[in-house]
Amino acid sequence: MSKFENIINSETPVLIDFHAVWCGPCKTLAPIIKEVKGNFGEKLTILKVDIDKNQSIASKLGIKGVPTLVLYQNGKQLWRQSGVIPASQLTAIIKQHID
Repeated sequence: MSKFENIINSETPVLIDFHAVWCGPCKTLAPIIKEVKGNFGEKLTILKVDIDKNQSIASKLGIKGVPTLVLYQNGKQLWRQSGVIPASQLTAIIKQHID
């Protein structure tokens, strides 16, 4: 858990993708996340967290469904949403919070 906390406490914004191997919508979201990463490069860290392998983190953060995206910067949650979201919309949301 301390490694996770170090990551979300970063000055660089961190987009966390809570997902599961068995989740169909999570598979749909994967290329969207990749596209968004390409839009931001080094200005955004993306962390994929498998909720089945990291149940304590998912539980602590109240993750009830997948996919759930959470944006952190300096340890503060800036935004959170469950479900699939288009790359253009996700890019706009991230820009709104970090620019």
